[in-house]
Amino acid sequence: PKYPIWFTKAPECVIGPHPDKIESHKKLTKWLDYEVELAVIIGKKGRDIDPKNAMSHIFGYTVGNDVTARDIQKRHVQWFKGKSLDSTCPLGPAIVPHSEFIEHGVDPGDIRVSTHVNGELRQDSTTSKLIFDIPTMISTLSAGFTLLPGDVILTGTPEGVGFAMNPPQVLKRGDEVIVAVEHIGALRNLVK
Repeated sequence: PKYPIWFTKAPECVIGPHPDKIESHKKLTKWLDYEVELAVIIGKKGRDIDPKNAMSHIFGYTVGNDVTARDIQKRHVQWFKGKSLDSTCPLGPAIVPHSEFIEHGVDPGDIRVSTHVNGELRQDSTTSKLIFDIPTMISTLSAGFTLLPGDVILTGTPEGVGFAMNPPQVLKRGDEVIVAVEHIGALRNLVK
């Protein structure tokens, strides 16, 4: 795409790591999917942020799983409903401050992200392959739109989502999903 694609997720979809569980919503969807993502947490309020100053607005980073009901997403054309079912945005297991990344020379634009479902590696890539880098995302999103401390930006997922596999391998009750981001940790949830 020429421009980043933005969508929102309702606050009710946010859960933490295990023992919090991802609801299967089996009466609503047959295509529940996973997406490992580096999550950027805003720490300083800003609007119309220049890409050169974007990183100074970051408080820290965590791991996100942008769980998506693909059939609902397609049915409603826009993405809000398919990405906002209760319990479909696990975040955690920790927040690593941006200052720690700087202190240890870690570039959030080049770290490994991965997903395992029931022990099987499904996604394995780096944030260097994101279509848009983090400063561009922050700058674009903040154009005419105020970002506030605590806002979370999910940065995008690599190939390997279950819906795109042949045959599709979407989530079902009892599945264990572990999404991980290098230098932050692994976020584990079961599907109930």
